[in-house]
Amino acid sequence: MATELPTSIDHVAELLGQADYVADRSLATVLYLSLKMGRPLFLEGEAGVGKTEIAKVLASTLDRPLVRLQCYEGLDVGSAVYEWNYARQMIEIRLAEATGGADRQQLGKDIFSQDFLVKRPLMTALEASPRGAPVLLIDELDRTDEPFEAYLLEVLSDFQITIPEIGTIKAEEPPIVIVTSNRTREIHDALKRRCLYHWVDYPDAERELQILRLKAPGAAERLSQEIVAFIQKLRKDAELFKLPGIAETIDWTQALTQLDVMSLDPGVINDTLGVLLKYQDDIAKIQGSEAATLLGEVQAEMAAAPQ
Repeated sequence: MATELPTSIDHVAELLGQADYVADRSLATVLYLSLKMGRPLFLEGEAGVGKTEIAKVLASTLDRPLVRLQCYEGLDVGSAVYEWNYARQMIEIRLAEATGGADRQQLGKDIFSQDFLVKRPLMTALEASPRGAPVLLIDELDRTDEPFEAYLLEVLSDFQITIPEIGTIKAEEPPIVIVTSNRTREIHDALKRRCLYHWVDYPDAERELQILRLKAPGAAERLSQEIVAFIQKLRKDAELFKLPGIAETIDWTQALTQLDVMSLDPGVINDTLGVLLKYQDDIAKIQGSEAATLLGEVQAEMAAAPQ
């Protein structure tokens, strides 16, 4: 029995909260509209801000199958949609030849039927399920080439796939589609028009601290506050090649908790920057005096803040 879709924006926020996903009102609103209108949701933003997690949380809380298509350069129809099981087709042809009197026209119809299809994620997502339409995650679409992006237009507008040998296969119930992009390149307007759009930004300090309390509950409260303030200052003031996302905030907090750190100091920051930053130039820029300066500013602001 399929789980019912949420009936209000508050219901969406509640569902996300059940899986410890802290969403702002605007995200809950566009997600509700996407579900209500049956439209794909295009999520754009920097890596590590929680775009992919939204699809996982939806699949979990709605008890729907999650079908994930991880995009990469050179992704083609054979890997993403379907391909023919050529080995099995050849066996079928050999068997027909061995028995003699094979009807070529009928054999051609037989071996180009759905029984000989190898279904990839996009085709799998169009299939009916007792648990309801699956959640289809098309992850990091910006990594693919433009021809594949163009192929998706039919899938995202009509929830169908055309196979020359068979015809059109259409979903009985459209999947819940989440498309993500890290914006390493612009996605064409034709695809965006088929979706509702939301930019997933870095969280503000209050929401980031709330996320940490859920995702790293073992961390000392003061440590969590210092980490959030330090990272917020990094994003605002440091000119880094790649700013840390919420995923890095969680990783850093969990790493420091494993080291039994109760409060930040310049030494522990220098020793663990590789958990937070992923480029050597960024680490070199922050390590040492810059880290000490930022931490000093954070601690001074925290001391001056009303308790």
